Parts: sequence; C-alpha cells; structure tokens
Amino acid sequence: MRDDERAPTIEWRTVVEADFPLLSDWLARPHVHRYWHHDFTPEGVARDFGPGTRGEEAGEDLLVFVDGQPTALVQRSRIADYAEDFAELGEIVEVPPGAVTIDYLIADLSRTGQGLGSAIIRAVVADTWSSYPDCPAIIVGVVAGNVASWRALEKAGFRRVGEGDMEPDNPIDAPLHVISRIDRPESAPPQRQ
Repeated sequence: MRDDERAPTIEWRTVVEADFPLLSDWLARPHVHRYWHHDFTPEGVARDFGPGTRGEEAGEDLLVFVDGQPTALVQRSRIADYAEDFAELGEIVEVPPGAVTIDYLIADLSRTGQGLGSAIIRAVVADTWSSYPDCPAIIVGVVAGNVASWRALEKAGFRRVGEGDMEPDNPIDAPLHVISRIDRPESAPPQRQ
C-alpha cells in the first residue's frame, strides 16, 4: 500500500474552553451551518458547549483529530438522557434502554465526500461499544435532505430502520428524518447485566 493510501489516524478528546474559537469558526462555515443551524457567536458557543466542558451535560462533545489535525466534531450521548429527543425518536422507532446517538461534522468542505466521515463514524462506533458497555445500539436521526450524512452512516455499517417527522435543526428543512441504527456486534465487549 502506498503512503497516500494509508488509513488516517483518527483520535479525539473532550472539547475544552480553549476550543471555543475553533468551534465558532467551524459552525460559521456555510456547509456546516446548513445542517448544524447553530449560534456560532462566541457567546452562543460558550452557552451551548460550556456545560459540557464543566461536566454539567450528559453528552460528550469530542474534538476529532485526523493525522494530528483538528478536523471534526462528534457529539455522543445516551438517547434517554435527553427526554425530548427520546420521545421524538421513540415515536418512529424502538429505542432500547442504553441506546446511544451521535452527531458529527467535518469542518473543512474539501475533506467531505471522500469517506472521511464514514471512517470517523466507524472509529466512534467501535469506541462506543467499550465506552458504553451497556449500549445495545447506536441510533441516529438525520434530516432526509442531508443525503451525504445518512449515506456516510450506511457506509459505516448502519442500516435504515425508519423514517418519520422530527424537529429539524434548521427551520428551512422539512421535518422528515431518516433513522439509522447499528447494533452491538457479538464480538464487542459484553453488555453489563
């Protein structure tokens, strides 16, 4: 295998306050802001990501590095930790106890469409089986119009398990979402009893 064909090294760490300017920049980028319709002002980023840095939030904000460079953001949480999301998703598909969800973005538009999103998703999924030993499945709802996102999930091994209306992040989107799921493989670390 040639060096330019090697798989990228993917690592992450929890977002810290010093990352807020970077997140603000990323969230302001048109290709990110289109689906992460998020307040990217310094105040908005501090308000929305600050609780996670202080351990006041149930979910995780993970800054993803690809070959040592900050490249992506992944959010990961137990679905049941967010009652509104749990109820909305549960109207469409079964959400087993302990199920986890993820959300993700790639900051640089030139890095999209090349399989990097699927590689990051696969890495986070593999880690989830050990970091969340009682997680039976990862379930992700993606607005139907974001074809690249739900296709990245499929390429990472998820299967479509439903479609239904959920509140979109961006009000310009129709409410239809594609729901994808991947189950804990038999070879993953065992679930706690």
